[in-house]
Amino acid sequence: MKEIICASSLAVLLAVSSAAAQTQAPKGLGTEEFGLSQRELVQAIEKTEQLIARCMTEQGFQYVAADHNTVRAGMSADKILPGLSEEEFVNRYGFGISTFYTGLPPQLSTGYSPARIGLGERNVQIFRTLSPADQVAYNRALLGEEDLTSTFAVALENEDLSRTGGCTRKAVSEVFKPDQLKASHYNPQDALINKDPRMKAALSFWQREMKKAGYEYAHPDEIEPDLRNRLNALTEGGKLLVAKMSTDQKTAMRKLQDFERGVAVKSFKMSEEVLKPVEERIQEEMFSRKVQ
Repeated sequence: MKEIICASSLAVLLAVSSAAAQTQAPKGLGTEEFGLSQRELVQAIEKTEQLIARCMTEQGFQYVAADHNTVRAGMSADKILPGLSEEEFVNRYGFGISTFYTGLPPQLSTGYSPARIGLGERNVQIFRTLSPADQVAYNRALLGEEDLTSTFAVALENEDLSRTGGCTRKAVSEVFKPDQLKASHYNPQDALINKDPRMKAALSFWQREMKKAGYEYAHPDEIEPDLRNRLNALTEGGKLLVAKMSTDQKTAMRKLQDFERGVAVKSFKMSEEVLKPVEERIQEEMFSRKVQ
């Protein structure tokens, strides 16, 4: 089966190779999240964290502004566990969305948690010294009430600031552009890549193969937001403890976890074999100049 998929994907690439255009990225477009350059991303992270700390102080709580390396560590922890490759992680845990859900605040998690890592150890320790009631108030101030898993590092890695709340939302609203705060925002680099005829053909092939497996998605970027929406609907925005779930809720959670593993495995395989080689080639052409 792998040979068949690889052969088919190769045919896709060859079929559109003559139509491929050598497109240069527009001046000012970077390779990082939200189309930022590395320098711009560092500056955005540091400014946002400082604003979060200021806002939390105004709310009566202590928060230490995380440095760029700490936030980056949280971003890089996505789908990563010691001793496992990304493929092994996906095979066991899917995208790590519903499969690691406990209902506990990220600061109290003890296993896989990019959110906890991105907050930084000092802020985790500050949180853990608080009473349960103060912990609830703290996270309401920091993250709002809609999605307690959407810390700054997680939102930045997912390129979805729309789920942020509390002081985090207030801070990103001062640093990022209004359109970047919307759920509909799409990385301008990815948008350009998707317009390339080679990627259009590869995505069509990916979509057909996913549909054959029972998954109705037009693009890999649609999957994780859909899973988060399903999980939030099931868990009251991430506030429902697994221990307090009803029998029906636990059954629904297991079904969601099984679905997540299945779609993640299929999507990862197809993306690695079909989409990634095309994306890397187009990106090399787009950024043949040095990105600042």
